[in-house]
Amino acid sequence: MANNQAREEFSGRLKKAFQDKGISTDSPTKLAEEYSGNYPALRVSQQAVRKWLNAETMPSHAKIMALAEWLDVPPNWLEYGETGGAGHATQQPAAPYRNPLPDQELLKRYRKLNPRQQQAVTEIITALAAKDRRR
Repeated sequence: MANNQAREEFSGRLKKAFQDKGISTDSPTKLAEEYSGNYPALRVSQQAVRKWLNAETMPSHAKIMALAEWLDVPPNWLEYGETGGAGHATQQPAAPYRNPLPDQELLKRYRKLNPRQQQAVTEIITALAAKDRRR
């Protein structure tokens, strides 16, 4: 997904989301500071924000989830452009999730992941926990 076209399209959606929210993209430094203030566990540098806006890189999935929450857009739209209709689609409420595995089994499976996968899982859990704290 991180090819040139995907990065260009993501960058365009990110800029549109900032514009729709009334947030200027003129200062990646200010954007990085505001984002990092809202999501301290997922801090970003001004260089990272500049690269996102210039379609040089894409953020991790956990950071896209946090950006989507911050900008009030559906995560799938921000990451992939999927709307299910015109404009920013409204997010459908998810069905209640029941974890079929005991905590010890989840921990066992987590420990089998490689370090990069463990980091991704940690970022996702951190972003979700931060979202719950703000409710």
